[in-house]
This record gives sequence, structure tokens and C-alpha cells, in this order.
Amino acid sequence: MTTIRRFCCNDLLRFTSVNLDHLTETFNMSFYMTYLARWPDYFHVAEAPGNRITGYIMGKVEGQGECWHGHVTAVTVAPEYRRQQLAKKLMNLLEDISDKIDKAYFVDLFVRASNTPAIKMYEKLGYVIYRRVLRYYSGEEDGLDMRKALSRDVEKKSIIPLKRPITPDELEYD
Repeated sequence: MTTIRRFCCNDLLRFTSVNLDHLTETFNMSFYMTYLARWPDYFHVAEAPGNRITGYIMGKVEGQGECWHGHVTAVTVAPEYRRQQLAKKLMNLLEDISDKIDKAYFVDLFVRASNTPAIKMYEKLGYVIYRRVLRYYSGEEDGLDMRKALSRDVEKKSIIPLKRPITPDELEYD
């Protein structure tokens, strides 16, 4: 049975096989360490028997006012463990932390516009396409900013889609 637990420093040396998927963004070690130090509640792994890491989620909480939100920086599951609801469980965990602990208005994430399976999965989880970000990935491929309103956003203002695409330099970084 797979268990979900907080990510720890030792996992940095054990999770590379999960990152081999060409659609998974990989980062340098200091990036992962920063997330682990600043937002430990938002960094979890799924672990199979035998201590094999089968997936992980990494995120943060950011913004101000009605833009206070949880952000999914990365979520991935090893190919042989997909279609077992692991990504859904990891996403639900991050959403619960954003909603109940940090009282965020919404959760957002970015996904490659060509990653149809991921887009469909996020839509099944209640996410909507908020906006398209032109050339978001390496200045080549468009990204979709997808959002899911949380309980604090009673009027669901955070998920009203923008009418036009934006460029990466128009993104607000808090």
C-alpha cells in the first residue's frame, strides 16, 4: 500500500526516477531545498512498500489580499503508478492545506498547453483554465494557468477566466 508523507532531505537523493518523465519540470537541488525549508507543509511524497518513491507534490502559498493562494509548483507520479489516484490524493492534500490552514482563496498551477492528459485530470479535480501564458515554457510552448476556488472565495471571483492571453512578463510574482 502506498503512503503519503512529508518530503524530507534524504528524499532528494531518492526521487530522481520519478522526474524522468519528459513532461515533469526538474529543478536544481537548491530550488528543492528552498521549498523544503520555506513551505514544508506543501512538499509531500507518495511512497510504495520497500520505500520506493512513486510520486511527489511541491508547492507554496503566496500573494496578498484576494490573491492569497496555494500554488502547485510540481506534481508527478512515476508512469508505472499512474491511474491509481495518487496525483488526486497529492492534489487534495495541497488543496486542504491551502484552504484549511493557510485560508487561501484559490490554488493555481501551470501546465503545458500540449499536456492533454494532465489538463483533463485537473479539470476532473475542479480546475478551470484561468488564462493562457504565451511561450511560458522555455520561451517556446504556451502554458495554461489553471485555478480552483477554495472555500474562502465564496463568489468564485478567482476563477473568472481572462479574455486574452498574457506573456510571462505580465505575470505577477509575489
